[in-house]
Amino acid sequence: MGNGSQRAVVTGGAGFIGSHVCDRFLEQGYEVVAVDDLSTGNRANVPSGAHLEVLDIVDGEALAALLREFRPNVVAHLAAQASVTVSVKRPERDLDVNVRGTFNVLQGAAEVGAPTVFASTGGALYGAEAPLPSPEATVPGPLAPYGASKLAGEAYVGTWGRLHGIPNVVLRLGNVYGPRQTPHGEAGVVAIFSDHLQRREAPTVYGDGLQTRDYIYVGDVSRAFLLAGESGRAGTFNVGSGRETSVLELLAVLQSLAGTKLEPKFEPLRLGELMRSCLDSSLLRARLGWKPMVELDEGLRDSFRSYAA
Repeated sequence: MGNGSQRAVVTGGAGFIGSHVCDRFLEQGYEVVAVDDLSTGNRANVPSGAHLEVLDIVDGEALAALLREFRPNVVAHLAAQASVTVSVKRPERDLDVNVRGTFNVLQGAAEVGAPTVFASTGGALYGAEAPLPSPEATVPGPLAPYGASKLAGEAYVGTWGRLHGIPNVVLRLGNVYGPRQTPHGEAGVVAIFSDHLQRREAPTVYGDGLQTRDYIYVGDVSRAFLLAGESGRAGTFNVGSGRETSVLELLAVLQSLAGTKLEPKFEPLRLGELMRSCLDSSLLRARLGWKPMVELDEGLRDSFRSYAA
């Protein structure tokens, strides 16, 4: 391991977003190691050009040893306990993975002088009182332990960057969707709805379905990780479309793609869930030249096709 010119470690590299980040770095000629404990990630997601290291980031010693051996130029840190509802039920696991795990990644990366690009969250962090679209200067007000653990992770990312003179970056992601997103569990409403519609089963809508999210295509997100990792500039940036889409609007587009007109089942809104979310990504555009390239209709079409296949 570790004799190519440019090297990247992607934690959570067998996951939905992480595997796309692996793809992006491989396309740019990087040698890539995907780190994943496979608790929610899938071995089949890891691109053939990347090396998979099965490892839990909570194991700081094993992670540090890997980073010392491979000596990456950049660490894209996406491994996380990413479920809002699990964070409410098991906040101690959320704390372990998202705070202690992030601390371990930062320690190991700082030791080899590599910047960390950290996958944080926009909606779950800004909370209910945020202006819309929310800029990065919005004072966080998380509604669930997941948002709190990401905020704590961000504090370590920034502090470790300043302490060690490394250009660490925080990317606050909107609601990411696209190919390889799993319909299982509660992550990824696009994948969940698509799965139900393909099986001609009524999808479940929580609340009145008028709650909004900022949906951003996974290919646009992976490009943000590459730009941030190569920029040599520290910062905290939103990664979103800047557009609010309601759950019912999203469902309508997917129903038209599926050729269905199923009546959804309505359930009460879940604890810790936000009513509206939308991110202002103009800072990322100004600093790193990033902008979303994939419109929602096009992204949903690609996603739906990939799930059907």
